[in-house]
Amino acid sequence: MTPRDAAEPNDSSRWSDLDRPPLNATALRKGLVREGGLWSEMTVVPSTGSTNSDLVALANAGKAAEGAVLVAEEQTSGRGRLDRQWTAPARSGLFFSVLLTPTEVPVERWGWVPLLTGVAVAAGLSRAAGVDTALKWPNDLLLTVSGEERKAGGILAERAGGDGVVVGVGINVTLREDELPVPGAGSLALAGAVTTDRDPLLRAVLRSLEEWYGRWRAAGGDPGASGLQETYAAGCATLGRRVRAELPGDRSITGEAVAIDGDGRLVLATGEGVQEPVGAGDIVHLRTA
Repeated sequence: MTPRDAAEPNDSSRWSDLDRPPLNATALRKGLVREGGLWSEMTVVPSTGSTNSDLVALANAGKAAEGAVLVAEEQTSGRGRLDRQWTAPARSGLFFSVLLTPTEVPVERWGWVPLLTGVAVAAGLSRAAGVDTALKWPNDLLLTVSGEERKAGGILAERAGGDGVVVGVGINVTLREDELPVPGAGSLALAGAVTTDRDPLLRAVLRSLEEWYGRWRAAGGDPGASGLQETYAAGCATLGRRVRAELPGDRSITGEAVAIDGDGRLVLATGEGVQEPVGAGDIVHLRTA
């Protein structure tokens, strides 16, 4: 991979913000890149537009293999679903993308990859940060801040390189109230995390992702046999709530979210007594009367 690694310790800029020290790329490689493991390459760059865009381009050019990890200390053009833009102060979060090539899994099951990533991130953060992370279908990470549910991260998956998927993850780690990009946002620090040291947080998340990806791949992508469907449903804050699904074509459905089906779709029970699966769309959690 071609991006330049972040500054090494002898660079005076490394400690320009003592509250937000940079990631230690060398230690991360030693802890994560190993023979027989999933992670094949770890690159940390000081700044980029979007780690997803960069890694997709590298995969398309044949310059990245499965298990490549690209981490940025700062993203200037981070992207979410529907190409929504977002930015955060340098070294205030974890902004990274990974390349996966689940060629032994039927393509029709690849829709589980972002949901699998959500399960893995939640498990990793629970272990390393001591916080409960809930999942909002299909790609948001939720934390509780002062009794209020807030979005603290998101996941974006894109096809790349013909037989690969690039999965991007953004997690707010040390953002303060006055730095939050939008109302309703949160961070690990605001949720009372036991640590905001990004090195162990990133290691925990990537190890969890390796574990869950391996389990899912060994089951041929079967969400039931791998335990993924059950685990996702158990951690999904959307289930059991009244929601509005805003769908492509300016259409919307309102109903109770009752299940995650075998294809990873959210099943809504509408007022007309119909159960309708939603495969793509924005989900709005509605307040109860």
